[in-house]
Amino acid sequence: MNQLKGLHHVTAITSSAEKNYDFFTYTLGMRLVKKTVNQDDIQTYHLFFADDKGNAGTDMTFFDFPGIPQGKHGTNEIYKTGFRVPGDEALDYWVKRFDRLGVKHKGIKELFGKKTLSFVDFDDQQYQLVSDENNKGVEAGIPWQDGPIPLEYAITGLGPLHIRIADFSYFKEMLEKVLKFREIDKDGSLHLFEVGEGGNGARVIVEENVVLPPGQQGFGTVHHAAFRIEDKQELDQWDTHLKSFGFQTSGYVDRFFFKSLYARVAPQILFEFATDGPGFMGDEPYETLGEKLSLPPFLEGRRDQIEKLVRPIDTVRSEKKFEKEYE
Repeated sequence: MNQLKGLHHVTAITSSAEKNYDFFTYTLGMRLVKKTVNQDDIQTYHLFFADDKGNAGTDMTFFDFPGIPQGKHGTNEIYKTGFRVPGDEALDYWVKRFDRLGVKHKGIKELFGKKTLSFVDFDDQQYQLVSDENNKGVEAGIPWQDGPIPLEYAITGLGPLHIRIADFSYFKEMLEKVLKFREIDKDGSLHLFEVGEGGNGARVIVEENVVLPPGQQGFGTVHHAAFRIEDKQELDQWDTHLKSFGFQTSGYVDRFFFKSLYARVAPQILFEFATDGPGFMGDEPYETLGEKLSLPPFLEGRRDQIEKLVRPIDTVRSEKKFEKEYE
């Protein structure tokens, strides 16, 4: 059985799909590649932000569950999502941009030999930019070519995922024995693991934390994280593999844009295993990705009902021209 290929996507919860779209489009300069609904809760938007072509390993996705309360950060939580940028110089650009736009951040710091910049959005969702300077391993994505961020500074995909856990010894054993990660560095309570080709696109930072109370899921927190596998055949192998260690799985789930498998690997930690394809351009052309409400075939017959349940959001960008913002 092949190793995991790295991070596939991270799915979080937002209080407002509209504010979320504005923040990721106009502040972070990531491309909305799919506007759809939660396939298990059709009154809930599911927005996918990614690189220029929606490549696997670049997606940050959001649910906006109606009426959900704000989450609370704590232990036993997928705490912070990383994003890759081309190099150290890019972080200087982002500090100036965040200061100009009023985005709260913690300044440039070094972690495991990489320069980083932690920041939050309007929901206190936790993020971190990480520099790809001298990075080796999983290839980065393609920055959104027509977005507002100069390409030499733009986000190119997912970086290290930061997880807080109370029972570190168990979680380490699970990562190494079940998911085939390897621990490559340590800094106090922080442990760095990587899988497959390694590098920023295939790393998880695990924080041993027995002080904080358990996190509570709600808007401003991560719902689950997904890792890349090649195809349906490998998905079936991973299903058998996980069950051999006693994990309950969802079994095969066809998400139309990719094929999936889910397993809760620790208290409140839900991992998904997702195929690289078929991707996001099967039902929309490159030029207008994310501009219409996209529904998988099994929901298309309910389009009229769904469009009445979700309020319209204007996500048309092909008719706009973004000037590159150098500050």
